[in-house]
Amino acid sequence: MRIDQISVELRPRSSWEAVELGTALVRTHARAIWIPYVLLTLPVFVALCAVLLWLDQLQWVGIAYWWLKPIFDRVPLFVVSRAVFGAVPSVRETLAAQRTWGWRWMWHYLTWRRLSPYRALYMPVDLLEGGTQKRERRNVIGGSARGVAAWLTVAFVHFETAFLLGMIALVPMFMPVEAWGELAEQFGVSALLQSTWLQLAMASLYYIPSLLLEPFYIGAGFGLYLNRRTQLEAWDVELAFRRLRERLGGTLLIACIALGLAISPERPAMAAPAKRDAPTLPEALGDQYVAPSGFEKSVKAVKKDPLLHPVERRTMWVPRDKQRKKIDADASPIAMFIASVIGGIVKYALWIVAGLLIALLAWTFRTWWPWLRSMAPQHHAQPSAIDTAPIDHDEALPDDVPTAARALWTQGLARRALALLYRASVESMVARTGATLVPGATEAECLRASRAFNASEDRDAFARVVRTWQYAAYADRMPAHYEFESLLSLASTRFGWAA
Repeated sequence: MRIDQISVELRPRSSWEAVELGTALVRTHARAIWIPYVLLTLPVFVALCAVLLWLDQLQWVGIAYWWLKPIFDRVPLFVVSRAVFGAVPSVRETLAAQRTWGWRWMWHYLTWRRLSPYRALYMPVDLLEGGTQKRERRNVIGGSARGVAAWLTVAFVHFETAFLLGMIALVPMFMPVEAWGELAEQFGVSALLQSTWLQLAMASLYYIPSLLLEPFYIGAGFGLYLNRRTQLEAWDVELAFRRLRERLGGTLLIACIALGLAISPERPAMAAPAKRDAPTLPEALGDQYVAPSGFEKSVKAVKKDPLLHPVERRTMWVPRDKQRKKIDADASPIAMFIASVIGGIVKYALWIVAGLLIALLAWTFRTWWPWLRSMAPQHHAQPSAIDTAPIDHDEALPDDVPTAARALWTQGLARRALALLYRASVESMVARTGATLVPGATEAECLRASRAFNASEDRDAFARVVRTWQYAAYADRMPAHYEFESLLSLASTRFGWAA
């Protein structure tokens, strides 16, 4: 790939400008794209019709062809990716490349990535780049263009749908209104399901808009891809430096040519013979020439003729409370048929959207479920009356603090056990640091006083005891059994309590 041979102007573009660039490339190389595209898709479409006709499932032709679109999308991508660098492939080269080119990624695009709205943007990454870190490359290339790629997919889906409905509605436009009822009876939904030829006609009507629009869709995605590469790798800057080097390399040649012209001998010059002015209208027309002023007056007089512009003004009184004409409820059968087709499309589209939403919720279950659970009211078991009884802080500490605390914990008096552990830790801190605490000192004051500990392990152990006590006293959050045993063992070791 040589960017100095690129056939488009390299510059950073907005995403929608890049889409327009891609469609312009498709229009420029239309013959190189559509001839192999038809030669590839038409036999496959005919084969699908034959197989499904043999299976008596002809109504699935359109869906089957739609599902195989990524295989056909390789044709326009192959052509524009080479034409943009000045090497437009021939029809034979394009068809020969479809035997092996890009098949490695078709399994992905025909299964879990078939419904991806970024297919037109990511196919150039997978099929044109030879790297191994494809996921990282897709994330980088996607960037700011991912949203435009999704809207591009939505837009082309609507284009195809409008094209299809327009061709269906085109049939009754060439028939008299009186024949619409008979047409609806012959081409209704029930007749469509029973008639093989009608099903083939409907499948062909889908093939036509897909044939015309799909190359533009892939070309637009390639334009987005090309623009992202230009933005990320500064292709325009690199190309400007290359052209500057070429211009500077030719400066010496230009100087030599200029010097040769400067010292060349002078030669006599002769003025060119004067050209005769072109004949004016009077000279050209002679006696038939008429002044334009008279002609303009005649034209104005003709335009003012009331017979050419019959205008009649009438003024009448219209009552305000005039009722509007009621719409006849008995609509024509052809209108009912078109309405049923549109209703069916909308119905299945809503079901597809609902299925996608359910799949998205299931995929992101781990993300939103914890957040949803945190919003639910927490129901805590009410502590027993004994556990919430006032604690006597003036009560003397037992000789064996760990044993007494463990006994209270075993009896189910978790709050009292933690209170005993907290009181014993505070007294040990005061005894070892010599700090002075006022009666009724808060936990924060005790933590500030514990900074006098020489060892950081002692400060951390005291802070852990205080934090556990605060959770239990103010938030009613009791530690687990193993957490209590770990805390008791740590405090006994750091504060030297008898075990």
